[in-house]
Amino acid sequence: MDGFVRVPVREQDAKVRATNFEEVCLGYNKEEAEKEALRCLNCKNPQCVQGCPVSIDIPGFISKVKTGDVEGAYQTISKSSALPAVCGRVCPQESQCEGKCIRGIKGDAVSIGKLERYVADTARELGIKPEGAKEKKGKKVAVIGSGPSGLTCAGDLAKMGYDVTIFEALHEAGGVLVYGIPEFRLPKTAVVKKEIENVKSLGVKLETDVVIGKSVTIDELMEKEGFEAVFIGSGAGLPRFMNIPGEQAMGVFSANEFLTRSNLMKAFDENSRTPIMRPKKCVVVGGGNVAMDAARTALRLGAEVHVVYRRGEEELPARKEEVGHAKEEGIIFDLLTNPVEIHADENGWVKGITCIRMELGEPDESGRRSPVEVPGSEFEIECDAVIMSLGTSPNPLISSTTQGLEVNRRKCIVAQEDNGQTSKPGVFAGGDAVTGAATVILAMGAGKAAAKGIDEYLSK
Repeated sequence: MDGFVRVPVREQDAKVRATNFEEVCLGYNKEEAEKEALRCLNCKNPQCVQGCPVSIDIPGFISKVKTGDVEGAYQTISKSSALPAVCGRVCPQESQCEGKCIRGIKGDAVSIGKLERYVADTARELGIKPEGAKEKKGKKVAVIGSGPSGLTCAGDLAKMGYDVTIFEALHEAGGVLVYGIPEFRLPKTAVVKKEIENVKSLGVKLETDVVIGKSVTIDELMEKEGFEAVFIGSGAGLPRFMNIPGEQAMGVFSANEFLTRSNLMKAFDENSRTPIMRPKKCVVVGGGNVAMDAARTALRLGAEVHVVYRRGEEELPARKEEVGHAKEEGIIFDLLTNPVEIHADENGWVKGITCIRMELGEPDESGRRSPVEVPGSEFEIECDAVIMSLGTSPNPLISSTTQGLEVNRRKCIVAQEDNGQTSKPGVFAGGDAVTGAATVILAMGAGKAAAKGIDEYLSK
């Protein structure tokens, strides 16, 4: 039965990791990776590739892992992905490549994500870099944002021979990879910075502290600075709130702010100059991956943490792995529960939140059963902090300062799905700036599609 069960991955003990910010998952070693790789059936019609938003040759790289050819495996992955060490850690493989794996029909799917991580981490330790362009095209392309979509688009364009410059608004590159995802899931120095260095090794230039729409506009980049095409991968960093009474109280945060202070500014470190609240009892509202990240961060800062979500456990949008890790660490889940009012003390600080019980009614347009309030079921949760994790939308600065750029009612940039082309000639867009908040790998897929679209546009 060995072939039906995946090789387990080593992790920090839950009680230990709940007190530190070190990486939870320890990954495979060489022996474990090669043993797991042997479970791959090398299908002639690999469904796993179809399930991958960036179309990695999964059987191809795994077959090289089987023989110990890490460099060959890495170069195979790098043809399709600019961020393998990131994807191996944060992609929802269970609903993508692994969800399509034939092995999963009668047992465990091949652990594709953990194998990708092993290859990327080993390649980094060996100093292996992605292969660059053989010839230069002599054409300039600007990429706005250094998150997963921007890095992917820039890397692919550089491999095609374009002169690419990334413009990043923050002081540090990486976008959501550095400000949104916690250190214990995605180490910044050991992983993210190294992945960015690999993209730069392809010839990509990077300028930080440049706010497009304020420092310089897209029109100026194209008309005055000689960029023949622009890709907008600026993400969706504008948080949403519930607009319930008391939401303006001190101690109410967006998950975006809370995580940015901790992840980008290292506020969890006692030597950091960036302040962060260390709550005693914290309520996190929401059930997605960002909510899990915020809850597990608050836990590590010393809080008792409650996750409040208006649907049941089966409907939690977060990855099952993240929910499982959160439960193991001691986070309390108040499901089928919705906040209705936040209460503050005489000094204006949060002292509690009123919630109401919910039950699932008829399915909504997406097929999910809609939650309905249970009359008279209100109850209180005492707390000194509330973190709202209800999704984000794009900042309108870029769209409002670019002539001829169409946006929809949610202020997302309108772009063609197959190539990222917007309503403005030569301007392409992808990732959260187009779709609203989504996953890292979907943003990467959009960056990849846009790079192909830009190449076709500039080759006319």
